[in-house]
Amino acid sequence: MAGSRTFATGIWASRASRICRSKIVPHRRWQSHGASTATIQGQQVFWTTGRVILVSAFTGSLTYLFGISDASTHLRQSLATPQPSGPVYAKKATLEKAVAELREQLGEDAVSTDDEDLHRHGYSEWSSINIDVLPVAVAYPKNTEEVSQIAKACYKHKIPIIPYSGGTSLEANFSAPFGGVSVDFCFMDKILNLRPDDMDITLQPAVGWMSLNDQIAHSGLFFPVDPGPSAMIGGMVGTSCSGTNAVRYGTMKDWVVNLTVVLADGTVIKTKRRPRKSAAGYNLTGLFVGSEGTLGLVTEITLKLAVIPQQTSVAVVNFPSTRLAAATAMSVVRMGIPIAAVEFLDDVQMSIVNKAGATKKQWKESPTLFFKFSGTPEGVKEQVQQVKELSRKQGGGDFDFASDPAEQKALWSARKEALWSMMALRREGDDVWSTDVAVPLSRLADIIEISKKEMDDLGLFASAIGHIGDGNFHESIMYNAKDPAERKKVEECVIRMVDRALEMEGTCTGEHGIGLGKKASLVKELGLDTIGVMQKIKASLDPQGIMNPGKIFDLN
Repeated sequence: MAGSRTFATGIWASRASRICRSKIVPHRRWQSHGASTATIQGQQVFWTTGRVILVSAFTGSLTYLFGISDASTHLRQSLATPQPSGPVYAKKATLEKAVAELREQLGEDAVSTDDEDLHRHGYSEWSSINIDVLPVAVAYPKNTEEVSQIAKACYKHKIPIIPYSGGTSLEANFSAPFGGVSVDFCFMDKILNLRPDDMDITLQPAVGWMSLNDQIAHSGLFFPVDPGPSAMIGGMVGTSCSGTNAVRYGTMKDWVVNLTVVLADGTVIKTKRRPRKSAAGYNLTGLFVGSEGTLGLVTEITLKLAVIPQQTSVAVVNFPSTRLAAATAMSVVRMGIPIAAVEFLDDVQMSIVNKAGATKKQWKESPTLFFKFSGTPEGVKEQVQQVKELSRKQGGGDFDFASDPAEQKALWSARKEALWSMMALRREGDDVWSTDVAVPLSRLADIIEISKKEMDDLGLFASAIGHIGDGNFHESIMYNAKDPAERKKVEECVIRMVDRALEMEGTCTGEHGIGLGKKASLVKELGLDTIGVMQKIKASLDPQGIMNPGKIFDLN
């Protein structure tokens, strides 16, 4: 596993941009990466520790749904005697042939089989779940036409395709459980057309959202969806992410106008034209947003933009308890006060902010709300006064304002980089399990309070943060990755949180997506009939099952 990151007060460098700056090493021999194998219908299938865990999780969901008491027995039998399952993919000789074809079409350096490249595109230090199987090659296209060529070759030879944009997802969204070709968009990082009068922009998937806002600041416009600092637009579309600004501006699906998508067979489509309002046919744009690359490869994105507010102010207020902080946030939302953002950090996370040293101040280490106010100077003043009054009623302390724009940026950056800050404090061998759920607003205080107590009872370094204005709550737990008992304890705590959210009519993920990590939870949340509809949609667009297979749901 990669060593701990060193925390810096500035923004973390984009992971994909680092990859693109590095030289692509000529290909090496094919390796099996140490995975155990079985043969199913003549196809070599990799059985790894990660996959057994995932199958176990899915079996657990069946027990939950149907009361199957001998699910473990069924699992052991299926592993001992493998059954036909899912599509059959290309064998080694065919894979080598396809890679040679792609090198001939795209150039020798456009396809890598270097061991380090494969590991980087199949393993993530961000993710709570990793598997031993890696992609067999990484392709680096430069435009939509080259992506189409890659898809055509993979479709012809029945090779899995896994999109990669940024690589900071948390649920193994870009892992390669069936091998295949990882398509890294890092060279597709251009803004294609900024249209200030229409307040929209068309760009490629490897544009980072922070870089985007820096590049278009002169227009007086900005893109308001703000997940982790190194997230890229392509990955943001794939997971339908959101971020701290969601309470004011909504989530990714609200800002995508249209998409250019390469389908499994290489066909290129545009989901709609550019008007913000259209009633023309099915909402194909919405279909691809959040599909995690299981339906197609997004190569161009048109986004709506918003006007940069005249004034922004950031304030911090602490509370005697988690429940009082949550109750205050709900009161602010219920009163209709147009705040830009409201975020919750628990006492542990505030201590991490202090240790990281990103701001000039040492903050009180207690349950805390971060407020961002934006608008006209008069509007901001009114918002601040209203929120102050509501906070006092719930026992909140004094408002502590960032003193200048630089400190505002540093303070909000401390919130945005909460996970990165926690990872920087890891000891050798530690992992951080980070996951999220979302619940109806009226239940948020309940789930935070109960889940926070369960985390504290673990006796581990664990923190709770939340996009509290829209019911989205995150847990981050540091644990010893080499201790199976400790991991099991953490996993059970996370599963209880997810189940609790579902019992509250919530969702197993507010913004991280499903990937490999939450497939069993999705079955619990939606039921098999709804999953069946998703499977039919995928089968119609991807009949060979090559688009990011194994993610969101299984193919059978």
